[in-house]
Amino acid sequence: MLLKDKVVIVTGVGPGMGRKLAVIGAAEGAKIAVAARSSDFVREVTDEIAATGGQAIAVPTDVADAAQCKRLAAATVEAFGRVDGLINSAYIFGGGRPLDPYGLDQWSANMDVTFYGAMRMIEAVSPVMKRQRDGAIVNVSTRSVVQPIAGEGAYVAAKAALHGATRQLAAELGPFNIRVNAPRMGWLWGAPVQSHLHHMAKSRGVSEQEIIDGIAATIPLGVIPPDEECAKSVLFFVSDYSRMVTGTSLDINGGQYMAA
Repeated sequence: MLLKDKVVIVTGVGPGMGRKLAVIGAAEGAKIAVAARSSDFVREVTDEIAATGGQAIAVPTDVADAAQCKRLAAATVEAFGRVDGLINSAYIFGGGRPLDPYGLDQWSANMDVTFYGAMRMIEAVSPVMKRQRDGAIVNVSTRSVVQPIAGEGAYVAAKAALHGATRQLAAELGPFNIRVNAPRMGWLWGAPVQSHLHHMAKSRGVSEQEIIDGIAATIPLGVIPPDEECAKSVLFFVSDYSRMVTGTSLDINGGQYMAA
């Protein structure tokens, strides 16, 4: 098992890749702390993990609240004795709106959750990881930081800040044997994107398949990457197979964007 006996916190667990990170992580042997704002959803995910023989705790958490982040870290240590990995997957999108006199509030809100939420979680777990002299932090990012899409400014600004912090923290935490990386995600074929494409097709008066085919045609592998496959690539950064990897990224997008 890739993550046998690892203890991993996953924030922002929703119906898309967040859920897959938790479920696949548990299937790979990790003990998972499942965190998101929805108490019902995190319990649903922990029940799913338990039903297949995995170990997980549900800790409803709003990463915009530092006290809740510290509570999540403490609950994980109380349940499992340590924290080996933190996957910062929590975000708000707020896309489709340009910077204007009203849009800046959305930029600020996105920074608070997407960027500072991740920083609060790192602040909460880093003392544990420093004592262990071991740990892996994964800040889930987006292709849009290197290939901008109109209307995604608030989301992209927060993720770009996360990239800068990832490199800085990799340098600062490296002496404690703590790794920090930021994989960049492209399209993710799961519930959120499926809903988005449904509404896009409806607004354009075309079939969903036409929209899907148009996107897939821009991706060398020919498909919108399934969120479960993308989750596996993210989980690599928590595993011992990436012990010499820190301060970097990985483009997980089926080849739609290829970094130089």
